[in-house]
Amino acid sequence: QVQLVESGGGLVQAGGSLRLSCVVSGRTFSTLSMGWFRQAPGKEREFVAAINWSGSVTDYGDSVKGRFTISRDNAKNTGYLQMNSLKPEDTAVYSCAATALYGRVRAGQSDYWGQGTQVTVSS
Repeated sequence: QVQLVESGGGLVQAGGSLRLSCVVSGRTFSTLSMGWFRQAPGKEREFVAAINWSGSVTDYGDSVKGRFTISRDNAKNTGYLQMNSLKPEDTAVYSCAATALYGRVRAGQSDYWGQGTQVTVSS
């Protein structure tokens, strides 16, 4: 059974940084593309970032471009989301997702999802 477990969320002041991690088990991580999504209360789920299996292709949502960086370490079965210059509007539950096809991850159609980690940015 494939499991995704996020960590690294928390409370941070505006302008601060956090790094989220997503550990994948149950399947060879290097066969999966992965992404990060977020959902704030009362809002729809929003695409944040995606990365292909090798790390050679990445994409970002418009609201986080230039501030967030997605990366992965296949040897550690772990994906990361480095979040800098955080704003109060970045407050949300952040979830990682993974599936074989990059396009499906990007479209929010992943087979595997984590439970999410709360990120709260205070003003």
